[in-house]
Amino acid sequence: MIVLEDIVKVYHTRLGGHRVLDGVSMTIEPNEKAGVLGPNGAGKSTLVRIISGAEQPTSGTVVRNMSVSWPLGFVGGFHSSLTGYDNIKFISRVYGRKAQALLPYIREFSELGHYLFEPVKSYSAGMRARLAFAISMAIDFDCLIIDEVIAVGDQRFQEKSRDELLNRRRDKAMVIITHEMHFIRENCSVVYVVDHGHLRKFDNVDEGIAFHEASFRPQA
Repeated sequence: MIVLEDIVKVYHTRLGGHRVLDGVSMTIEPNEKAGVLGPNGAGKSTLVRIISGAEQPTSGTVVRNMSVSWPLGFVGGFHSSLTGYDNIKFISRVYGRKAQALLPYIREFSELGHYLFEPVKSYSAGMRARLAFAISMAIDFDCLIIDEVIAVGDQRFQEKSRDELLNRRRDKAMVIITHEMHFIRENCSVVYVVDHGHLRKFDNVDEGIAFHEASFRPQA
């Protein structure tokens, strides 16, 4: 279980403090699929970074009793001068895994072949994303963070990635940010809407989507 209680996040700007999240609370249960909706800039990505531990709240508490992935496809943790394999070894040590045990899966799933042993700075953006996705799957987190990055690589690789996530990893908890409402309807059991710094929970997914669309529909 992951519990956020009374989370406040303030960013300091030249115009003063900007409160992105204002006392929000949420609970992610094991195996739960939670969709997070809201307009661009509302604080959705800030929220999932706090859930994952990549960012700390200004105040409030976060309790994690599950291992949590970084946002799938996030490549900011790679050292570009190291090879893909060296990055795998480093990340494996951070999460208490053995790189040699993870390598066969990562090599097969990422389809990078000999490029795993080349510096990451020589990779295309798609190659980096494929490596990051494969490592996320190999480490086998309890909760997966999905932030608009399922579209990794070409159409065939995208289908492969979706199958891995939505079928083979169906037992995992997931926190999903996407603008694809059909994806939320098909895969989520609960919806949270980020609404002007606050968080509204909807156990009925269709009601959550309707609230989101009505609240943030452009005015004529």
